[in-house]
Amino acid sequence: MATTTHTITLDPAKYDQEQIHLMEERLILLDNDDRNIGEGSKKDCHLIPPPGSAESRSPLHRAFSVFLFHPETGKLLLQRRADEKITFPGMWTNTCCSHPLTSFGEMDEDGQIGVRRAGARKLTHELGIPADYPLDDFAYLTRIHYYAPSDEIWAEHEIDYILFLTLDPKIDVNLNEVSGTKWLSKTELEEFFRDPESTFTPWFRLIAESFLYKWWDALLASRASPSDRLDAKALIPEVEKAKAEMAEIIRM
Repeated sequence: MATTTHTITLDPAKYDQEQIHLMEERLILLDNDDRNIGEGSKKDCHLIPPPGSAESRSPLHRAFSVFLFHPETGKLLLQRRADEKITFPGMWTNTCCSHPLTSFGEMDEDGQIGVRRAGARKLTHELGIPADYPLDDFAYLTRIHYYAPSDEIWAEHEIDYILFLTLDPKIDVNLNEVSGTKWLSKTELEEFFRDPESTFTPWFRLIAESFLYKWWDALLASRASPSDRLDAKALIPEVEKAKAEMAEIIRM
């Protein structure tokens, strides 16, 4: 399936060689109902169509965003995207954001298992976090459909699966992917967003403004005592209840 009529050569003099190589990965193309309709290269899925094209946005594809919380402190792990990244370089974002591929069993939709596999794979690739925890530890909460240009050439157009995870990991960052990390409390993150010296990915801002803070509060409130370890899966009934209540309001 053709994804775009736009063509571009990734010049090694302008772009990092490893990041150019990663642009060959095969992503899962979607319709607006999150149904698989084919595949496309990471490069083609992120190119903005040229003026006069039939499509005004880059092709819709599947993605995920992992929010990793420390099970004792309740702080969220953030990363700063490396300057070598082709899209949204140097920006702060949630713990890990990427795409399930058409390989590694990541197209499997049963229980979001493909997305979970992708999340574990990229936590290892970007942050060196060993995948020695059950994939069921990822709490799938919801998905969002958004579009965000990076510059005049590149954009994200994704159905993004939101995964929460509670883990006290060993971190060994891949400097080609990540240039910095921070553990922040909710109050510290709110202050960080006001820092004029820092930039943030648009999906991270969107998720934070839409529901991150209230789910963070619910996660912290889920433990019986402050000494209990947090478990992201404790959020699932709360989120499902909120979805059911919203559906009822819509029907009314």
